[in-house]
Amino acid sequence: MKKRFVILLSLIISFASFSQKQRKDTLQTAVVEISTTFNPDIADVKKIRNNPRLEFSKRTKKKKLSYNFFSAPVATTFIPKTGIIKKLDIHKKEQLYKNYIAAGFGNFNTPYIEAFLHSSARFNSEFGVNAKYLASNNNIQSTKLNSTYANFNAGAFYRKQDRYFNWKIGLQTERNNYNWYGLPKLNFTALTLKNIEETQQYNTFCLDGGLKFNDAYIDYINISFSNFTDKFNSNETRILLNSKLDYPLFKIGQFFNTSNEITLQTNVDYLKGSFEKSYATNEKIAYSIFTINLEPSYTYNYKKITINASLKTAFSSDSENSINDFFLLPNLHMKSKLYKQHVGIYSGFKSGLHTNTYQQFSRKNPFVSPTLSLKQTLEKSNYYIGFHGYITNTITYNIKTSTKNEKDKPLFLRNNSKSDGTTFVTNGNKLLGYEFGNSFRIVYDDVRTTTFFGELTYEFSENLSFNTQITYRNFKLTNVLSPWNLPSIKGVFSTNYKEDQWFANATIFYIDERTDAVYDTQFQSNMAGFQNLSGFVDVNINGGYHINKNISTFLNINNILNNQYQRFANFNVQGFQLLAGITYKFDF
Repeated sequence: MKKRFVILLSLIISFASFSQKQRKDTLQTAVVEISTTFNPDIADVKKIRNNPRLEFSKRTKKKKLSYNFFSAPVATTFIPKTGIIKKLDIHKKEQLYKNYIAAGFGNFNTPYIEAFLHSSARFNSEFGVNAKYLASNNNIQSTKLNSTYANFNAGAFYRKQDRYFNWKIGLQTERNNYNWYGLPKLNFTALTLKNIEETQQYNTFCLDGGLKFNDAYIDYINISFSNFTDKFNSNETRILLNSKLDYPLFKIGQFFNTSNEITLQTNVDYLKGSFEKSYATNEKIAYSIFTINLEPSYTYNYKKITINASLKTAFSSDSENSINDFFLLPNLHMKSKLYKQHVGIYSGFKSGLHTNTYQQFSRKNPFVSPTLSLKQTLEKSNYYIGFHGYITNTITYNIKTSTKNEKDKPLFLRNNSKSDGTTFVTNGNKLLGYEFGNSFRIVYDDVRTTTFFGELTYEFSENLSFNTQITYRNFKLTNVLSPWNLPSIKGVFSTNYKEDQWFANATIFYIDERTDAVYDTQFQSNMAGFQNLSGFVDVNINGGYHINKNISTFLNINNILNNQYQRFANFNVQGFQLLAGITYKFDF
């Protein structure tokens, strides 16, 4: 071992001495790196060759299951029967036409013509015109003055459907001729009757337009301009602007599983008009009423209950009388189902401010004098509750009771005559056609009205149905002596029948007795008592027959019982009336 060590040490020393004697090399050293990729094979992976062995406890071992079946007979109530296949009664689908022309003629020398023409372009736009004329050229029996009438109206519209909204513009015009033929029970001389100019003419011009938005918070915006005049230089202009905004409460509805909505309805109403004179003097009557209504409302739906609440803010300005008023008018309506479809309940509270116009009064009673005083009616409160539903699958009912308090409710009261029957000139001026006790004025009073209403509908079949409505009203007055010309009981019974070719409708009206005033002597005089207007029954039947899909005939029979009743004091109606005609329906 030592010998090997000595030899190795001597070799190291000799090598060191030899290297010191050599000349130093001038080449520089460098480091060379060689890199290569490594792609292992599956064979290079070390595998676990021992499989693990699982040991299960006794609790987890599978158990053998055994099944036992017990069979027993089961009784059944199903017994198959053979029968006849029933035929379904499928009615023909009625073909609808866009245009029609109707014409007819009746007793009392009554011509009738009506037309409607319509054109559309692939549902994007449509245009239509309409016209109607109805007149009666024979006088009512036992009337001393001319009692004819004539009604004519015509109009046109254009509607356009755009991407985000629909818009419409329309024009309507009317001309209605009536006569103040209802003279009081005075001994009018032939000369006086000859000098009575009883004709009145109403003219209406109306231009309206509107926008209805699709999928927007603004629901609609409507505006209208109307002008109403008569033969005696009366003039009334009205501008109306209505809009509605909707805002659904998505988050609240999702949280409470309800459907809720907030809406805001706005209404701007400007009314301005004048009459040439009042009934008592020659002074001109002028009126100008401006009203703004803002009504936010909230609708709450939860299961079977729907509640709608609103608070209307109304500002009214009467510039002619220098009266400004501000009102807060709440409204609440609730409806719900109590027992399936058989019993439903609805109740609530209403209030509102209503603008009365000369045009509205003339439509309700065309025999008013052009000397009216125009006021607004304040509906202070209106409480109501009702029940409706199905008695059977074919019989429905609706009953309702309400109590309404109104301030300045308008009532029609007959004017006192300025003639004693022998004169037709007063203070050097000829009496006008409405100054012989044959016209009506408007009186206002604070009235509380309690109403009971009942309705019953019976759907006997798909072709035949019946409907009955009865209304009873009790009036509590403040100043006036009677609810002039208002009935306490009104009843309507109607039935409808329709099949493929025949159609018919029958209506029976019942109006209870009413009251008007009787005066001592000619104007100006005090009221002497009451004039009772008897109740009446009016039976009407309308029907027709379809000759083919384009041509139909119709027959209207009114006042079948030929009752000579009075709709207003001293104004008898026509007796038995018959009107027959033909209708032609077509498309361009």
